Amino acid sequence: MTSTAAPRTDLPAVVEPDDWRAALDDLRVREKAATRELDAIAAQRRRLPMVRLPEYTLVGANGPVRLADVFEGRSQLITYHHMWNPGAEWQCGGCTGLTSQYTRLDFLDDYDARFVIVTQGAIDEALAYREKVGNRMEWYSTADSPFGADVDAPPGGGFAVNVFLRDGDDVYRTWHTNGRGTEQLSHTFPLIDLLPWGRQEEWQDSPEGWPQRAAYDGWLDSPDIARLYGPKG
Repeated sequence: MTSTAAPRTDLPAVVEPDDWRAALDDLRVREKAATRELDAIAAQRRRLPMVRLPEYTLVGANGPVRLADVFEGRSQLITYHHMWNPGAEWQCGGCTGLTSQYTRLDFLDDYDARFVIVTQGAIDEALAYREKVGNRMEWYSTADSPFGADVDAPPGGGFAVNVFLRDGDDVYRTWHTNGRGTEQLSHTFPLIDLLPWGRQEEWQDSPEGWPQRAAYDGWLDSPDIARLYGPKG
């Protein structure tokens, strides 16, 4: 019996192997150009000037700690500034999801670097949340310090990433990003972007008929992270 069902419109065209290879080779030209551009951006980033910071005191699991000591002897430090809503049961799902990816950071030791989370939350509340969602990084609080606000992560503000260089007791700010600038720090989007349907979000340029939904609808939220990676996960 011949099927009368309408053909699916959410699938790529089916072609012969040689045609597929030619299309892939055409795309590869752009992919390689993008790689070279990212290399050039990284080279420019290494040549950025820096700003000397005043001395700040944050609070960690063991009490007050100078920013220079957050490096724990290393020369370079990356801070992820986690959005925070005091007293909330669940914090930002995007921040919680991104930082949940980091279960192994030992490789930074060979690069004289460290990666930590800084939040505007009180340290006890922050550490309890860290445990609840199964986060692996060290957390520090800037609730009683202007540090967060001074590096573009104020109370009630958005998330951010900052990079610092230490020379003795002197700390310098070398780089900052927020918004989609943090996607390069994630492995989720690069993997999803390889898929034929991509992120399936409405804002993306996809062929007509491709599955699409509102932005963030496919993201794991904080309760999902806790279920998967928390103490009971």
